[in-house]
Amino acid sequence: MQVADSWLVANGGVRALQLHHDRFLAGLASETRIDPAPAERFWNAAVAELPRTGDWFPRVDALRTGDETTLALRIRPAPPLGASVRVASLDAGDPRTVASVKGPDIERLGALKSEAARDDVDEPVIVSATGHVVDGATSALLWWRGDRLFAPSASLRRVDSVTAKSIRLLASATATESGEEFATAAQLAGCEVWVVNALHGIRVVTSWRNGPRLTRNPRRAALWQRRLDALVRPLP
Repeated sequence: MQVADSWLVANGGVRALQLHHDRFLAGLASETRIDPAPAERFWNAAVAELPRTGDWFPRVDALRTGDETTLALRIRPAPPLGASVRVASLDAGDPRTVASVKGPDIERLGALKSEAARDDVDEPVIVSATGHVVDGATSALLWWRGDRLFAPSASLRRVDSVTAKSIRLLASATATESGEEFATAAQLAGCEVWVVNALHGIRVVTSWRNGPRLTRNPRRAALWQRRLDALVRPLP
């Protein structure tokens, strides 16, 4: 797989569809030889195929077969959503081969997530060679120090998370102080940590296996989830 993107569709509503569009087409431009015009036609046709009732988690893929790339839409039922998550740092280092594009590492990261589930871990956390928190296997990480929201430093290469970007834009719109920093897992002790993605929105980390003790503020997470949900718009 060369490129992929996915998002939640709930009764015909979706968050930040334009950002998913932009990320997918940027991935196609960097990883394939598909021209922008047919890429745009595929996207529009895929969106037109999405169900307008029920809960779905569609995915668009760019799949390489020999020297050719095929674009495909998978319409998948949405799995149950959650508000909390258990995490653990990956001990074997960074498993990604193309850190900034969603798609090439989906199968590898999915296998690591399945393996972690056997140890009661929902989301493996990718750390850099210097031990700094970078990303989740299928999600982005954000954290709170008091009333200030943080993301990993932009210099730590990762997929450009639509949900993390949306939350940080909401922070700006609500005059919430935010920033970026390098942080090891140990340096997150006492913080509230969020694992965020297009499927679940915000999930609060309840435990970090062999990691820091964290705090939780359920009212804050619920407030910001409502703010995220307010971004839902009907499919075109």
